[in-house]
Amino acid sequence: MELKVRFPVDDGELSGLHARAFGGDPGDVRPWAARLSRHALSWVGAFDDGRLVGFVQVCWDGGPHAILLDTAVDPGFQHRGIGTALVQAAAEEARAAGCEWLHVDFEPHLEHFYLDQCGFRSTPAGLIAL
Repeated sequence: MELKVRFPVDDGELSGLHARAFGGDPGDVRPWAARLSRHALSWVGAFDDGRLVGFVQVCWDGGPHAILLDTAVDPGFQHRGIGTALVQAAAEEARAAGCEWLHVDFEPHLEHFYLDQCGFRSTPAGLIAL
């Protein structure tokens, strides 16, 4: 497995990974490359024999706060440490950019992954559905 930072994104390939990881429509191709170039501080892909099997992006406020988004690992490659490696690489990207905080939101079933494996701590947060 190889990690690549700010790799050239193929919208269909990344949309397919997200569909497999989150149970979405594989035919729904999103404009990932344009969004990432416009809004992301960085992104990291995990590749197995040239195939994208994991992804995470880091957005930021232009200052001390970075936000981890879209962490995804192909279901056939989960539980091999790929997600943890992606998050660690994303955290290093944020640190290198001068960020002081890395935030992440997650569903309860991912608490073990983010808190125990990746080293995040639990904090209160708020959310408004728009």
